[in-house]
Amino acid sequence: MNTTHTLSPAASPRQASSLRNLPVSLFASVMGVSGLATAWRQAGQQFGASPLIDGAIGTLAVVLFVVLCVAYAAKAVLHPDAVRSEFQHPIAGNFFGTVAIAILLISSVVAPVSARAAQVLWTVGVVTTIALSFTIVSRLLRGKVDAGHAVPAWLIPGVATLDITVAGGTMPMAWAREVNLFSMAVGTMLALVFFTMIVSRLIHHHEKLANDMVPSLMILTAPFEVGFLAYTHFFQRVDSFAAMLFYFGLFVFFSLVFKVFKRSIPFAAGWWALSFPMAALSNAALRYAQHVDHVAVTALALALLAFLSVLIAVLLFRTTRLLASGKLLGPK
Repeated sequence: MNTTHTLSPAASPRQASSLRNLPVSLFASVMGVSGLATAWRQAGQQFGASPLIDGAIGTLAVVLFVVLCVAYAAKAVLHPDAVRSEFQHPIAGNFFGTVAIAILLISSVVAPVSARAAQVLWTVGVVTTIALSFTIVSRLLRGKVDAGHAVPAWLIPGVATLDITVAGGTMPMAWAREVNLFSMAVGTMLALVFFTMIVSRLIHHHEKLANDMVPSLMILTAPFEVGFLAYTHFFQRVDSFAAMLFYFGLFVFFSLVFKVFKRSIPFAAGWWALSFPMAALSNAALRYAQHVDHVAVTALALALLAFLSVLIAVLLFRTTRLLASGKLLGPK
């Protein structure tokens, strides 16, 4: 009996819900919530915010991560063809980088509780991220890639390699320093190449991005803010080069904010693409504010933290409603 995506007239979205339709891009929610936890931890160190806040948010991030890992593993067992199709897709395949980044960021979340668990998770994240980056880049270098597929999601594997250093810049293992340098080198060059290709596509390509992909435009800020965090975590300093990375990422954010936040764009799981670049921007702003100790920069950092907190709360609420209605896992 054929039970694919065809619905009978009487079938409701809830009845049609299936793990087959679980998008890997939902792992971006773990990235966003983890980033919010680390931002509040930074706010606690700088402004005395209660550690209960980042503790509660970090716990939520871990729970989300475990639930999504179990759910996506079930999808891989029950619907391997759907996972294979998603991975091979020229756009959706890049969102597998969100799984790798989620592992790396969870290692940072659990670090205050267990250094050993953080090291194990970071190591797993490193292997996963580097393997994925090689796979994605090798796929692109085969050639004959449609220029219309050069979308912000292409940046995710490159940003993932930078996140290795963000999460593990101070890891104590003897081999960690060289891995971090390798990751920064790969991430920097991939980000530069893909950023140029994506911006060129956005400027010259006749077809605009589909509505459901507009929120992913905010990913264009990620290479600069994640690059700032990787550089400052590894070298343990904030210098003029780091400041330039932060400010250009901030410029990209203000250039995009009114293009992205539009009521005309319906809510979907893809809106989580906003969360992790915003989390990176908020964390970078807090770190830079601590360095310059200027009232305007501090106010900006606090405003971005407030904005990120509201954004994550809204995304969680809307996603829960979508799941309850059966539309999140319904046929696309």
